Amino acid sequence: MAFIKLYRKKLEENYAFLDHIFKSRNIQWGVVSKLLCGNKIYLKEIIALGVREIHDSRVSNLKKVKALDPDIQTVYIKPPAKRSIESIVKYADISFNTEIYTIQLLSNEAVKQNKIHKVIIMIEMGDLREGVMGEELIAFYGTILKMPNIEISGIGTNLNCLSGVMPTQDKLIQLSLYKQLIEAKFNISIPFVSGGTSVAIPLILKNARPMAVNHFRIGEALFFGKDLFTGDTIEGMHNDVFKLFAEIIEITEKPNTPTGELGENVAGNSFSMNDVTDLGITSLRAILDIGLLDMQPQYLESDDADITIVDASSDMLVIDISNSKKTYKIGDLVAFKIRYMGALYLLSSDYIEKTIE
Repeated sequence: MAFIKLYRKKLEENYAFLDHIFKSRNIQWGVVSKLLCGNKIYLKEIIALGVREIHDSRVSNLKKVKALDPDIQTVYIKPPAKRSIESIVKYADISFNTEIYTIQLLSNEAVKQNKIHKVIIMIEMGDLREGVMGEELIAFYGTILKMPNIEISGIGTNLNCLSGVMPTQDKLIQLSLYKQLIEAKFNISIPFVSGGTSVAIPLILKNARPMAVNHFRIGEALFFGKDLFTGDTIEGMHNDVFKLFAEIIEITEKPNTPTGELGENVAGNSFSMNDVTDLGITSLRAILDIGLLDMQPQYLESDDADITIVDASSDMLVIDISNSKKTYKIGDLVAFKIRYMGALYLLSSDYIEKTIE
């Protein structure tokens, strides 16, 4: 057995911390819920915090949000696929866009559904994922302005998502200048300039954000309290809103080296003698009831610092408990802190129970 647990009090405290940061600086923000993989139990916890804007990259998850609370503003945070247009207009109040062709499809569908669909135009600013090139922005914007049932809510950018480009003050100033350029050209006002995700929080804390950048999308910082510049936990936040618990199903003293003809294991890896420091020495190994179907070991950190993760197969995880000061037995639960990508694996698995404390 293995399960993931959400600690409600820690989530509430992280949310209150972030909400104060943003409200005290007159910044609007929404919660990115894609980590939750549409789990209704956890979506209810997010809504109970008082969140009024939820972002996700799966329209099926936004559909669940609307079913739980139709008044929450839902935002689809990647360029829509052609085959998803109908659902996106139906369940997403806003979508991020980079293609004129796609926005025309959204316009046609919004007319059909008798709705106004809002769009945020994403601008390429160096990370080389989605975004309109800067030199094409004015012509792009002018074309979108003419489309029926489309309302341009603002502009935005994504940084640190593909190439690792960080959201520096210069990058956000550049984004602000695009706002000024568009407003001057078309004699309009752009309500929102969405400056990025959790990675931008250190800039906000240093008050290095240009005032025109007035919106952010936050996921990782809410659930993990992480400063993505340093890798440390932001002071005043919790890094263990989620924890994994896995049950011990075997404990045996075993050699450190395998015997027999060696090949690749199920993950495509080969055993290397270079990985063994104590040749011929045995170790006390425990097997946990969880495996690669549900998680990736590199994203786990045991609460017991004396435990070493050895490796995993499809549905079992082997750990070395030789140096632990605790005495483990069959049926005990081993607790792990989880990094962001690790939580994505676990929360997307139907085999992992989701609980709340």
